[in-house]
Amino acid sequence: MADISASMVMELRSRTGLGMMECKKALTEAGGDMAKAEELLRIRSGAKASKAAGRVAAEGVVGVWMSPDAKRGAMVEVNCETDFVARNEDFVAFVRKLAGLVALQHPADVAALAALPLDGGTVEGVRQALVQKIGENMTIRRFRRFHTAARLASYVHGGGRIGVIVEFDGGDDALGKDIAMHVAASGAPGAIRPVAVSRAEVPADLVARERAIYAAQAAESGKPAEIVAKMVEGRIAKYLAEVTLLGQPFVRNPDETVEKVLKAKGATVAAFAMFVVGEGIEKRKDDFAAEVAAMAKA
Repeated sequence: MADISASMVMELRSRTGLGMMECKKALTEAGGDMAKAEELLRIRSGAKASKAAGRVAAEGVVGVWMSPDAKRGAMVEVNCETDFVARNEDFVAFVRKLAGLVALQHPADVAALAALPLDGGTVEGVRQALVQKIGENMTIRRFRRFHTAARLASYVHGGGRIGVIVEFDGGDDALGKDIAMHVAASGAPGAIRPVAVSRAEVPADLVARERAIYAAQAAESGKPAEIVAKMVEGRIAKYLAEVTLLGQPFVRNPDETVEKVLKAKGATVAAFAMFVVGEGIEKRKDDFAAEVAAMAKA
């Protein structure tokens, strides 16, 4: 059996970032062969990643990357299982690197992003190594890329819980930041999120659905048809103001709409995007009593 020195263990640990005991065990099994031991750990890393993949990852971080000239930008959401890991330096650094890759390499989808080169390997390889090192499942969920002749502004809230990028023209950087902050504020519980910049951009199916609901409600009032029609149109106008960025009261001054604030600065907004960590992911609620009962029965 080969003698495994502390220096060998430390070298393997520096190469892989894994625990001392895991590295020593791999070196022992590989007979002291550093390359073979590293290969063993990579194989196990993949196995552990597959095992962890069944666990729900609903926490995480939104990472944002912006070019110095504010013409290119990207936003990426990467999920993990616990808020503790979402604050891990290695995890956060990984997410930031992904945002930069998206902005500069413009992959077509998450699968294409996972195949891109990163840190001497691939994005997927780095992800699996992080799963092995940290011990939690991690998934690259989504991204959004911007490239504009105008300017971009971004805002990240809550340590990466909410991320926003806004494409705007005119005004100044402070205005862009304020608009991005306004969008981020709409991600808070109970707030109304804009679904489009202007009324013309609201999806027709959403308007049709709201119109049908309002028409049914107004019909129950027993009022004449022409009055019912006016009631419905009034409700639709209010709805469109609530769900469009331009129609919303500005978060810094609710007495003015976002549209008025932009006009006062000679500015326009072309597009925006917001990611809220874990939105739409069903979080598993463990039944501790049932789990204990199942273990006792086994």
